[in-house]
Amino acid sequence: MKTIKYIILIAIISVSCSKSGSSSEEVPEQNSAPSKVESLIYPTNNLLCSTNVLDFEWNTATDPDGDSVSYILEISKTNDFTNSTQTFEVDNTVKSITLDKETAYYWHVKAVDSKNLSSEYSSTFQFYTEGIAETNHIPFSPQLLAPERNTTITGNTTKLEWLCTDVDKDQLLYDVYLDTNNPPMLKIGDNINVQHLEIALNPMNTYYWKIIAKDSNGGQSIGQIWNFDSN
Repeated sequence: MKTIKYIILIAIISVSCSKSGSSSEEVPEQNSAPSKVESLIYPTNNLLCSTNVLDFEWNTATDPDGDSVSYILEISKTNDFTNSTQTFEVDNTVKSITLDKETAYYWHVKAVDSKNLSSEYSSTFQFYTEGIAETNHIPFSPQLLAPERNTTITGNTTKLEWLCTDVDKDQLLYDVYLDTNNPPMLKIGDNINVQHLEIALNPMNTYYWKIIAKDSNGGQSIGQIWNFDSN
């Protein structure tokens, strides 16, 4: 009888040890994204380039895990990078690219580590490639300041704000279109010379708006359509 009890006790201990051994799990290796590229070196913001063959350059990013870092360079003809965008994978911080002449471009960079984890994109710079015997350049596409896309405005008024520059330093005028239809067709500001406009709102609407920027030499650029809600 004692022998049977001894065998049962040994079996219980063996099962217990087996269970405790099988419960141990390996802790998965953690990976952190590389740092954001903080500085774009060339082409500089608002640059009028004398050539269409450019050496893009930016500061290095670092990786907290010591992983190797490469970069994704995006160059676009639209400042939201939705159309006519070229994408390049670059192992260092310089890339030579031939672009179209007489064209406004926008560019930014992000870092990617060897485990394919990426940082946020850098800030976006804009520049213009010179054309042959060019005397005037259209304004850069207007940039949204406020209200932010898809935000909800409380109250019966708000201020539309945007930013726009011209490489020739021409005086710019703006036409403002605002509507509850998309695309907006109602012009609410004509040839205004400031980059903001106070407007009245009706509650429970989705508003769509855009800016047309015009220089003093007949050049113009049409901005994207932005939207916000009122409540």
